[in-house]
Amino acid sequence: MARDEQPTPMITLNKSGYKASIVVDPFVAGSYQLIVDGTPQSHVNLDDPADLFFEYVRRIGHVVDLIGDPGEPITAVHLGGGALTLPRYVEATRPGSRQQVVELESDLVDFVRAELPWDKRAQLRVRHGDAREVLAKLPSGLHGSVDLVVIDIFSGARTPAHVTSREFYELAAPLLSPRGVVAVNVADGPGLPFARGQAATLSSVFPHVVALAETQVLKGKRFGNFVFVAANTPLDVDWSPRLLAGGPHPAKVVAGAEMREFIGTAPVSTDATATPSPLPGRTVFQIGR
Repeated sequence: MARDEQPTPMITLNKSGYKASIVVDPFVAGSYQLIVDGTPQSHVNLDDPADLFFEYVRRIGHVVDLIGDPGEPITAVHLGGGALTLPRYVEATRPGSRQQVVELESDLVDFVRAELPWDKRAQLRVRHGDAREVLAKLPSGLHGSVDLVVIDIFSGARTPAHVTSREFYELAAPLLSPRGVVAVNVADGPGLPFARGQAATLSSVFPHVVALAETQVLKGKRFGNFVFVAANTPLDVDWSPRLLAGGPHPAKVVAGAEMREFIGTAPVSTDATATPSPLPGRTVFQIGR
């Protein structure tokens, strides 16, 4: 059977009822996409896990690259599993890293493990449950020792409200090691009210916050992804030019006074006021089911 004629594995997820499928990337050998509720959630290159496809994932990959020395193992917590694209990347580029992945949909993890297995040598533990609930119950031994927290949580095409509040981010802050960073994937469209609010919320918890985005997205001219990087300690002055040099292009890093201007009067999101991320038009991220 030809590669593009392979049957498409598909399941219905127990908790959400969404349909999840894994489709072959016809253009990149060894690559697959995980589609959930018509929305591309993950892209994985089994032949080369260090190959990142989605723009925002590549930006997070650049952040990973700047932690410590190149190739040095790190401790990472990933909130939102998908097809485990970034855990695979960390293992490929920093062998021996200790990683924990939190995923609500247990059957999604089983589905991905069966169809897109990851390196059995990886020190990777999967915890099942709601990201916020699991985050609050992580072992105290992780506090102060985590170099990377990735927050990439979606239910279908939207980020649930309860993982966008100040109280939620306050659960992540104590995990960070002195060099630790939190990388948050945020999707928004024209006007950027959600992205500005998330920048304000992160800045209310972490003293150092920068944003990475494609320039047209940053201007609010089209729907797209922001990567916010937050830390308890100052980010290295070399980060901005190195992140920009890494692409994808065109791109911009927003920090300092420019970040304060970006936030403007946007309110901090709390448990009492939090809202889900906006739903993109079906032509933006979603594909036919």
